[in-house]
Amino acid sequence: MSDLRELYQEVIVDHGRRPRNFRPLAEANREAEGFNPLCGDHFILQLRVEDGVIRDASFQGSGCAISTASASLMTEALKGRTETEAEALFAGFHALVLGADEDAAAALGKLAVLAGVREFPTRVKCATLAWHTLRAALHGRERPVSTE
Repeated sequence: MSDLRELYQEVIVDHGRRPRNFRPLAEANREAEGFNPLCGDHFILQLRVEDGVIRDASFQGSGCAISTASASLMTEALKGRTETEAEALFAGFHALVLGADEDAAAALGKLAVLAGVREFPTRVKCATLAWHTLRAALHGRERPVSTE
C-alpha cells in the first residue's frame, strides 16, 4: 500500500471517529443544511463570519466516515479565511476530488489527502457534501443542498 493511500485512510479514520468542530455554534450568523438522500448523510454547517472573515466554523449531524472527515477537515481549514478565500478553497477542493486539477493539491495543504477519494467515484459525493453546504451558507441559501 502506498504511503499516500495509508495517510488517506489514517486521516479518514481519525477525523471520522473524532471529528473536529463537531458542536453547535451559539454565535453563528450563517447556517446551511446539506443532505444526501441516497446515502443518508445529513449535516448542519454553522459559521461565525465577522467583517468578511470566518472566525469560527462547526457542524452537526451524521454521515459516513468520509463525509464526516471531510466536514471536520473543512471546518479546520476555514477558520481565519476570508469568504473569498473560502470560495477559492471550495473550487480547489472540488477540482481535486473530481480529478480535474492535479495541481490543486499544493494549495490545499492537509485537505489534499482527501484526493484519495477519487479512487472511489461513488464516494466523491460524500466528500463534497460539506463543501456544497459551505457554499450555501456563504450565499445565504435557505433550502437544504444536496449532492444528488
